[in-house]
Amino acid sequence: MEKIKVLIVISNMEFGGAQRQIVELVNNVDRNKFELHVCSLSNYTPLTEQFKQGTSLHIIHKKSKFDFSVVFKLTKLIRKQRFDVIHSYLFDAEIASRLAAKLSNTGVAVIGSERNANYTLKPIQKKAYFITKNLVSDIIANSQSGADYNASQTQQPKNKYHVVYNGVDTTRFNISDKKHIRENLGIDINTKLIGMFASFKLQKNHPFLIAALEQLKQKGNHFKLLLVGDMLHGGLHGSDDYTERVKNEIANSSFAEDVIFLGNKDNIEEIYPACDFTVLPSLFEGTPNVVLESMACGIPCIATNVSDNNRIIEHGHSGYIVELDDIKALTAYMHQLLNDPVQLQVFSQNARNVMINKFSSVKLAENMCNIYKNAMCR
Repeated sequence: MEKIKVLIVISNMEFGGAQRQIVELVNNVDRNKFELHVCSLSNYTPLTEQFKQGTSLHIIHKKSKFDFSVVFKLTKLIRKQRFDVIHSYLFDAEIASRLAAKLSNTGVAVIGSERNANYTLKPIQKKAYFITKNLVSDIIANSQSGADYNASQTQQPKNKYHVVYNGVDTTRFNISDKKHIRENLGIDINTKLIGMFASFKLQKNHPFLIAALEQLKQKGNHFKLLLVGDMLHGGLHGSDDYTERVKNEIANSSFAEDVIFLGNKDNIEEIYPACDFTVLPSLFEGTPNVVLESMACGIPCIATNVSDNNRIIEHGHSGYIVELDDIKALTAYMHQLLNDPVQLQVFSQNARNVMINKFSSVKLAENMCNIYKNAMCR
């Protein structure tokens, strides 16, 4: 039986959530049945170094915001390789893939993606989605709330949507020796360490955590904050201004000397276990990788009640869910975990168990491949 050829198209392969899920997908797919290719619309591709050997990478560099030549180059690639399925991630890759598939006249099945919920589409984006809505057969969302929101924004029928939660490599992200990892980072084993793993962009809502940490400090708690992540490549989407704002707020805080900036890291599985717990204060999400990865490492997470976070974290069992901008509640939950080592240990084991049973990378790949096969049959 011939392998099913799948082309995954994405805007870039930098350190982002969608990009990391592509790594999990291509590394866990059944290579006896599927041949996966990845195409990046940017030549900035640091995460491709994590691809399993044999993964084909194509780069069609998008030179400007409205570089329409990308569509024709992508069309040429589709015709040359004769793909069975094209699966796109992020806006410009979505639109380019839909148009290129149509122009190729090869009958390739076109699948879109939804990675977030409750964001704002620009008028031009809404128009582009609407004009191309009939050029996509299926849309894979990584949360039910994301699927519902995307349908409301793009007027796609709900029967086009499939929910496939993100997956985590529970072998790579595992419980590790905290003492050894902290020694490597130069952090004392007795230090209370709170982690936030996120790019510096407005969506991630760092100021919410900063405000809660101010109150936590006022309660007499001693801690360090570990920030893993950086602004988007080239300051994309205003992340350069946002990064400056966040760093200024930290510099003016009462805990400025207790913040560790690590930047982007490709060995984050060796960093999560250094933390006592992590916080993700996002304004919106899909299924956040950092929650899955943290929990797989046995590190409980406190996350905002957005998207499907409350389906991943069982409040009061494996972590905490906090309402957006409820600074008092976030402060109280952090205080609880900093001062109750027994509860922290219980949350740790519960978090790890949930990831093993429900959110593995193998399950992600299986679910995706079933959708690819069904899309070809239409």
